[in-house]
Amino acid sequence: MIIDCHGHYTTAPAAHTDWRERQLEAFLAGEPAPAYPSISDDEIRETIEKNQLRLLRERGADLTIFSPRASAMGHHRGDLGVGIAWARACNDLIARVVSLFPDNFIGVCQLPQTAGEPLDAAIAELRRCVDMGFVGLNLNPDPSGGKWNSPPITDRYWYPLYEAMVELDVPAMVHVSASCTPVFHATGAHYMNADTTAFMQLIQGDLFADLPELRLIIPHGGGAVPYHWGRYRGLADMLKKPSLDTHVMRNVYFDTCVYHQPGINLLFEVIDLDNILFGSEMVGAVRGIDPRTGHYFDDTKRYVDALDLSDKQREQVYSGNARRVYPRLDAALKARGL
Repeated sequence: MIIDCHGHYTTAPAAHTDWRERQLEAFLAGEPAPAYPSISDDEIRETIEKNQLRLLRERGADLTIFSPRASAMGHHRGDLGVGIAWARACNDLIARVVSLFPDNFIGVCQLPQTAGEPLDAAIAELRRCVDMGFVGLNLNPDPSGGKWNSPPITDRYWYPLYEAMVELDVPAMVHVSASCTPVFHATGAHYMNADTTAFMQLIQGDLFADLPELRLIIPHGGGAVPYHWGRYRGLADMLKKPSLDTHVMRNVYFDTCVYHQPGINLLFEVIDLDNILFGSEMVGAVRGIDPRTGHYFDDTKRYVDALDLSDKQREQVYSGNARRVYPRLDAALKARGL
């Protein structure tokens, strides 16, 4: 079985995204948000069958861990009330996708996060979504959208959410949303910055000493981390922290959303196989065809297939690690006899 740990509903029906803009316009005007539109099952089927499901089948994968579009989470837009309504609408749409295509998608939720606000609403939404069968969450370490005015992810501000995650046995993918500043291109800079920043924050703190059962996935191949692995090992030593394998890497995982073969080769050379989950982020940040290969940049299965891995190692990357990191996914698959 091949499980893609990183998929977003980037092709959601136009009525859904149009409502978001009208919701924000109403907020700025001091008016109530309009009613959420009626979206038929057929509309959802069309957006999925022509896009994610088609590519899933063409590329040979089986199941996608599916969440709302990350760049549209927009935690810096509106207030907490706006964020709660938007998160619920997005997560309910994911739940409908999963109900229509239960063999191919399983849900991960967006949280309502507003910089400076408590995390009570985020915890409540996480619990609601787990009750609907979701197996994880996306956690934005910078809900300000590029201003980075929230505490580091090791700060005790985040602990109530982490404690709920441990209780519910769900991991978080550490994933920022859109950038509110032109200095940081969203997918080319802000995403990579956040991945790298989150990892460095984990080195500086002692989060996993307090919460040894917490699990975090850092996407996009870990940002700059594998490429500068020696730097981070050295910084951990300078900061008088334990070695990375015990201080961080018992609890942190990277995906394979790296869009060229040399990058995948490096990821697997530097990072232990136990810490790598197959992911593609399709249809996502890079949608074009690589003129050097003739294949889509985000067809990451091709890169993993090209690696010199045993059948057991390949199974571990394609499904075993995901089932271990997402226990609720594993339980759902076992319930189906898989």
